[in-house]
Amino acid sequence: MTAAVLSGMRPTGRLHLGNYFGALKNWVALQEKYTCHYFVADFHALTTAYESPGDVKSNVEEMVLDFLAAGIDPARTTLFVQSLVPTHAEAHLLFSMITPIPWLERTPSYKEMIENLADRDLRTYGFLGYPVLQCVDIMLYHPKYVPVGVDQVAHIEFCRELVRRFNHLYDVDLPQPEPLLTETPKVPGLDGRKMSKSYGNAIELFAPKEEARKRFMSIKTDSTPVAEPKTPETCNVFALLSLFCDDAERKDWDRRYRAGGLSYAESKKALVEKYEAAIGPLRAKRDELAKDRAGIWKILREGSDRALDISSKHLKEIRKAIGLTY
Repeated sequence: MTAAVLSGMRPTGRLHLGNYFGALKNWVALQEKYTCHYFVADFHALTTAYESPGDVKSNVEEMVLDFLAAGIDPARTTLFVQSLVPTHAEAHLLFSMITPIPWLERTPSYKEMIENLADRDLRTYGFLGYPVLQCVDIMLYHPKYVPVGVDQVAHIEFCRELVRRFNHLYDVDLPQPEPLLTETPKVPGLDGRKMSKSYGNAIELFAPKEEARKRFMSIKTDSTPVAEPKTPETCNVFALLSLFCDDAERKDWDRRYRAGGLSYAESKKALVEKYEAAIGPLRAKRDELAKDRAGIWKILREGSDRALDISSKHLKEIRKAIGLTY
């Protein structure tokens, strides 16, 4: 049997290009090599949006439609919804019993998110304890790898540390997951900042063709004259265009930028064409899938049933280690 991989994503509705190139495209590729488990992290969404969760069901549907259209294959991958697998909640409770509060308070993203999301009250038990839930999300499936970018390695190390503590306390040997480092290219938004819905600078992954064209053509650029050389490293258009190019094409665009005589309008038009060539067929697939919303939930319920079978076995091991065998 191939090694297992697990990852999840919060349901925020339709995905944007940053989500695709930062995670989803890699998820699709990993299916060729590993036994994959991918889940909709709806419990995690509540840690920062408990007071205004919005239409959670619709957000789940839209995001999973993007997953399927991009190439996630439920015949090869266990695709499930976190809250439909009750073992996650019980394992979270059990692991929270052994988690020192100072460990949670020193989590790198804890203070950062409180500062960045100052308009929300995040001083809740659920938000403080989300690394514990994240840990059991992983541990319930015994994956060898968790695909992450370099900036997320600390989250996996927290999980490993908590597993080591569990093993020490109960004299067992639960496996420690390893980070599977993946290249996470910079995906700038329309204004040059990191692409994010909260910044209003995102381009939907499967935006209608004309809407996508308008968004791409509105990308901010500097005022360098057409005839003069330009610096590709600082150009948002080049950064996005590179994502759709192979190495040879990327080098050619780099050369043209540095040679001068290239207008930003020309590179924007090329970006629109490359985007449509790559995404257009997937968008058509998504439109077809969207006609059967009940079918989406059939896939998710079947995947959640499989996830429950897998995780129940491992939860039983956790309960046995603690002594909850009655």
